[in-house]
Amino acid sequence: MVYLLNDEIMFPDPREGEESGFFAVGGDLSTERLVLAYHNGIFPWYAFRDAFARYVDKDGKAMIEWWCPQKRFVIFPEKIHISHSMKQLINSKKYTVTFNQDFNSVIENCSNLRIKFIAAWLGSRMVAAYKKLHDEGHAISVEVWNSDGKLAGGLYGVKANRCICGESMFSLEPNTSKLALITLAQAMRKNGGLMIDCQFETSHLKSMGGETISYDEYMRVISQR
Repeated sequence: MVYLLNDEIMFPDPREGEESGFFAVGGDLSTERLVLAYHNGIFPWYAFRDAFARYVDKDGKAMIEWWCPQKRFVIFPEKIHISHSMKQLINSKKYTVTFNQDFNSVIENCSNLRIKFIAAWLGSRMVAAYKKLHDEGHAISVEVWNSDGKLAGGLYGVKANRCICGESMFSLEPNTSKLALITLAQAMRKNGGLMIDCQFETSHLKSMGGETISYDEYMRVISQR
C-alpha cells in the first residue's frame, strides 16, 4: 500500500508499505518532517526530474517518495572492518579527516557526481533541505582533506538519537569515502554511538562490516537515547 501524505506532520505505519520499502508520497521536506522521518527509519528518495518521477502532482511536478525498508542494512561501529590496505592508508597520514567543517561542499559533491544520472535524487530541493537540517543541528558531515588542503572525499548523514543515518558519500581520490566512514565509526564507538544506518545493502558496505537486521530491531536501537 502507498499512502498519500498531506500537510500534517505524520507518517502512517511503514510496515504496511510495499515489500521494497516504498510506502508513501507527498508531504514536504521541512526540518520537522525530516526529523520525524529519520527517528522512525524513514527517508525521502525519489527522482527529482519531473519527466522521470513515478508520481507527479497536479502541476506535473515530481512528488517526494518516502521509503522504509523492513530489512535494514547497518554497520555497528564496533564491528567496522578495516582492511589491511585501509590500515596502511590510515597509518600513512596522507589525509586529514574533520567533522562538520564544510557540510555544504560535501553535499554538493555528492550531488554533482550523480546529477547527470536519469534517476538522480539529490537535486536542489533535497540539497537545500539537508543544508537546513545541518544548520539546525540534525545533520553531520565528515570531510577528508588531502595534503594540499583540498577536499578529497567525505560523507553526510542525519542524526537520530545515538545513531547516524548515512545519506551519501563521495570520493575524488581512491578510498577517501571509506576513510570517512571508518573515521565516523571510530568516533561513534568512542562517544557511545550505536549504529550507522546504510539503508540498502551494497557489496562495498558489506565488505566493511555491514549486516542486515529487522526493522523492529532497528527501531529498538535507534530509539535509545
